[in-house]
Amino acid sequence: MEQKVEQNVEEVKRLSRKEQKKLDKLYDLQYGVKAKKGVGQYILAACLILYTIIVAMPILLVFISAFADEETLATNGFSYFPAKWSLSGMNAVLRYGKQLATSYAVTILITVGGTLIGLLCMSLFAYAISRRDFRLRGFLAIYAMIPMLFNGGQLSGYIVFTSMYGMKDSLWLLMLPICCTTMNIIILRTYIQNSVPEELMDSARIDGAGEWRTFFQITLPLMKPTLAAVGFMMATTYWNDWQNALLYIQSDSKKPLQLLLVNIQKNIETLLNARNIPSAALAAMQGKVPQYSATMATVVMVIGPIMILYPFFQKYFAKGLTMGSVKG
Repeated sequence: MEQKVEQNVEEVKRLSRKEQKKLDKLYDLQYGVKAKKGVGQYILAACLILYTIIVAMPILLVFISAFADEETLATNGFSYFPAKWSLSGMNAVLRYGKQLATSYAVTILITVGGTLIGLLCMSLFAYAISRRDFRLRGFLAIYAMIPMLFNGGQLSGYIVFTSMYGMKDSLWLLMLPICCTTMNIIILRTYIQNSVPEELMDSARIDGAGEWRTFFQITLPLMKPTLAAVGFMMATTYWNDWQNALLYIQSDSKKPLQLLLVNIQKNIETLLNARNIPSAALAAMQGKVPQYSATMATVVMVIGPIMILYPFFQKYFAKGLTMGSVKG
C-alpha cells in the first residue's frame, strides 16, 4: 500500500514538472524572455535580412541619384557610386521655395484633416455594425460592401462633385472622397468584436451610459492600436494622392505637394522637348538641365517624411492589424 502511494506521489511530481515547464515557456513568451534559437530561426533571419536589402537598394539608389551630377547620370547611367556629386536636381525643386512651402502646408492639412475625419466616421460606423442588438446592422454591412464591388466611375464622380455639389477647386474634395473605405471599416469592426469585451460595454449601460458615451469613453480608447494602424495607411494614401488634385484643384494656393512636383517634372520635360528652341541650344542644355536628378529629388521630397514617421508607427501598425484578427 505504501509503495503504491509513493508511486502516485512520484507520478504527481513528474506531471507537475511537465506543467511547470509549460508555464515557464508561456512566461518566457509573454514577458519577452529569450528562448533558445534553432537553425530554422537563423535561416529565417537570414532570408529576412536578404529581403530587406533587396527592398532597400532601389530606395538607396533614388537618394543617391537625387544628389548626383546630371551629366554623370546622362553619360554613365544610375549608379550607387556616381563619379560626381551635385545639388542641381535638389536646387531645381527648391527653386519653387514659397510655392513648395505652401504645397507642403496644404498636403499636411489634407493628410491630418482627412485622416482624423476618416477615423472618426469609420470608427462610428464600425461600432454600429459590431453591435449584435442593432437592427440595421446587416443592412449597413451590405451597404458598406457595395462600393467595394461597384463603382460609378471617375466621370460620374467628377460631374456630381463639381456640378451638383459645386465643390470645384475645394480642399474638401481632396479629403472627403477617400476618407472612408470598406476594408478599413472591416478591420475596425473586427477589432471591436474580438478585442473589446462585451461585458465592459454592458456594465457601462447598466451604470447609465448611453451609446455615445460608451463609444467615446470606453470603446474608442481601447481602439488605439488599430486606429494608429489604419490612420497610418490613410495618411500614406492622402500624402501620395495627386490625381484628385489634378482633376479638381486650379488655384496655386491649394495645390498639394504631389501635384506641384508633377508640374515641376512636366516643366522640365517641356523645356527639353520644346520645338521652338534652336537645336544648338538644346544640345548645350543636355546634361545641364537636371532632368533625371530632379526626378529623383522630387521622389525624395515625397517619400522622405513618410520614411521618417514610419518607425514611430511601426509597433502600432503590426499590433493593430494582428490584434483581433483571430478570435479567442
